[in-house]
Amino acid sequence: MMRTLTRENLLDILYGCAILGTGGGGSLDEGIQMIDEALAAGKEFRLASFADMDPQDVIGTPYACGAISPLTEEELRKYARLKETEESFYILCMKQLERFLGREVSAVISTELGGGNTATAFYVGAMTGRPIMDGDPAGRSVPALQHSTYFLQGVPMCPMSVMNKFGEGAVFTNVFDDERGEDLVRALAVASQNTIAVMDHVNTAEVLKDAVIQGAISYAEKTGKAFRDAKASGGDYVRAVMEAGGGKPMFEGIVTKSGYETRDGYTYGDTVIQGSGDYEGHELHIWYQNENIISWLDGAYFVTVPDLICVFDLDEAMPQLNPFARMGEKAAVIALPAPKEWTTPRGLEVFGPRSFGHDVDYRPYC
Repeated sequence: MMRTLTRENLLDILYGCAILGTGGGGSLDEGIQMIDEALAAGKEFRLASFADMDPQDVIGTPYACGAISPLTEEELRKYARLKETEESFYILCMKQLERFLGREVSAVISTELGGGNTATAFYVGAMTGRPIMDGDPAGRSVPALQHSTYFLQGVPMCPMSVMNKFGEGAVFTNVFDDERGEDLVRALAVASQNTIAVMDHVNTAEVLKDAVIQGAISYAEKTGKAFRDAKASGGDYVRAVMEAGGGKPMFEGIVTKSGYETRDGYTYGDTVIQGSGDYEGHELHIWYQNENIISWLDGAYFVTVPDLICVFDLDEAMPQLNPFARMGEKAAVIALPAPKEWTTPRGLEVFGPRSFGHDVDYRPYC
């Protein structure tokens, strides 16, 4: 049954998404701002299951594509002459697609679990009076458009609407495949101050119900609630999250390296943590492409995608988002198990360590 979410529910979802986002998925702070903006405008957030929908209802997937690193002064100067839209470019993106379709989108679904991108779907849904589906085509946060269960299930990406913050939009009627769609959209993001609104994989509830991870938003809410309850009681919030998600500890220590670059519309970076306590004398190295992808323990491959590498900033008692780890920061790292869809041969072909150029087989950690 469809339910209306309270602000507390929404915060649990977004904090859970930030944890499950493995460093990516957009800004949690900006996500909370979007939620509060919609609530201040008197909007409701309704979470729906596929059983609540008519099989022929059309569902769209709105999100932001681009780099997650801060804009440079050069980027700000480059676009200074352009005026940003007054209306949300995410909503303009959906309206553009509806004009193309000649019908309304009945509901929206998050493209990934992330503090920013999940909030984007929730914001679009609330501001336009559409429910948000309790599902997700990634079950975590992911770097590229082809990293989705839509791609695994052969759901067409097009028609696909794109809109940048300056009101420049287009509808793709066809792309060769999702990897080509990624190239095209990423190029437009690079030309649009490293972010662009997208709505894609528009299809009926009947088609999408078997192409996504159902219950993903409820899982994020459970994760976020475990985090919040443990913090409120002064408990071990890292362990609470790990136990809620069936995960395992990976490492704990002090950040000794945190560097990144913005390239080709992605944020690439490395975080190095020197062990403390039980991990004294050891070193963990994490490489990310927006999200935490590969880790090495003392120079040997350790936890990799599709398992979730989740870092916590123990000084701030918050999930650590990329690329903001600080030198000297106390950090704890856990792994959560990958959604089963990513552990199939096809899932690993698309989103395993070899898909990122690493000559190593995936070995489940959890």
